[in-house]
Amino acid sequence: MNAPATTELPVVVIGAGPTGLAAAAHLLDQGIEPLVLEAGPTAGAAVRAWSHVRLFSPWGEVVDPAAEKLLAPTGWVRPDPAAYPSGGDWVDRYLGPLADVLGDRVRLHATVTGVSRAGRDRIVDADREQQPFVVHVTHADGREERHFARAVIDASGTWATPSPAGGSGLPALGEQTAADRISYRVPDLKDPAVRARYAGRRTAVIGSGASAFTALAHLAGLATSGDGAGTKGVWILRRGISGSTFGGGEADQLPARGALGLAAKAAVDEGHADAVTGFRTEAVERDADGRLILVGEDGRRLDAVDEVIVLTGFRPDLSFLDELRLGLDERLQAPVELAPLIDPNQHSCGTVYPHGHRELSHPEQGLYLVGMKSYGRAPTFLAMTGYEQVRSVAAAIAGDLDAADRVELTLPETGVCGGAGLFDAPDTAQTDGCCAPTPQLVQLSAPATVGATAEQAPAGGCCGS
Repeated sequence: MNAPATTELPVVVIGAGPTGLAAAAHLLDQGIEPLVLEAGPTAGAAVRAWSHVRLFSPWGEVVDPAAEKLLAPTGWVRPDPAAYPSGGDWVDRYLGPLADVLGDRVRLHATVTGVSRAGRDRIVDADREQQPFVVHVTHADGREERHFARAVIDASGTWATPSPAGGSGLPALGEQTAADRISYRVPDLKDPAVRARYAGRRTAVIGSGASAFTALAHLAGLATSGDGAGTKGVWILRRGISGSTFGGGEADQLPARGALGLAAKAAVDEGHADAVTGFRTEAVERDADGRLILVGEDGRRLDAVDEVIVLTGFRPDLSFLDELRLGLDERLQAPVELAPLIDPNQHSCGTVYPHGHRELSHPEQGLYLVGMKSYGRAPTFLAMTGYEQVRSVAAAIAGDLDAADRVELTLPETGVCGGAGLFDAPDTAQTDGCCAPTPQLVQLSAPATVGATAEQAPAGGCCGS
């Protein structure tokens, strides 16, 4: 294998989502050629898959400065920074035009199947850091090729690997055989076929984050529409109801995110959804009519539902990095220096210290996991966090450590009290007094004031691939 000199090589960026394209823009700003490899048919393919969902972050927080600098000479007009885009808007008005500017630096239908050091598997030490990376790619037509790189930035995200319904982190018994009735995405109820699937039916929503809020609010909207009479949600939570269950509300510095939680609360308060707490799914069974029955680890069997929407988070696909030396936290699967900053078992208000190349580094020098993938299994990633990550990483690759170490980001407070992990222990008392979960069937009755509709404020602002 005759590899060219490392300094003559591009930096391979895996994934043409928001963070990957921003990485390419920052590399160009540093005078470094990027090569972006995207498995999908278009840039922003993962975002396109949830094009019907509106972000809870406004345009002003989802456009990268270096990308805007590239776009400006083309006549691109920046959208109203205070407006909230949908996933489709994000692709059509920003990600797509940015990929067009990058031109043939972005390769589509290019699935990365392996990354290693040229001539070195993960065992070999000799001259390892002097060898370029070799990236193996399979194209949609089955053709294979390899690219050499001076560094690799993995911004492939976690969209393709959703977590299962099972409370143990593994699929529940029967979950895979019930796949015809289970979805792992927020449904697009504007699609007639999807709408018909849920209209007038009883649907379980498993999860406690912004995506679950979105699904509950959308189902509640369907229930009040002309064709949705009888639509009912069953909200399955692994923890108890607490002061932070519905997010930060009016205390959230991302108002649309706070409003989203209030919309979910309204869905429960108004009787469009029942909440079942302290329930960890052990099995999914079918009754005589083919409906699904969720069985808990404690033996509880819930009333049958027609559909299940599983929104329990995502996890990184690390399989194609197996020949590299990763330094990952054993729980979160995030870089070891970053994990303590984002650990939901520890953080009580969702604040994450701005971070860059040092927290994202691995024993394999020149490799960086960025964007949503850098968070491993931790939730609540913001696009602007990914933009700051790749700004720092690009500067580090260019050798400008002063710029790489400089913090250029201030994150908004979430207004959320309590990390998700603490609520998983039913008898754990919160030191701040805000949360006291007790597994129970809950019917909430307090009125809610929703500051934005679900269409204006769902789960979108947390996408990093």
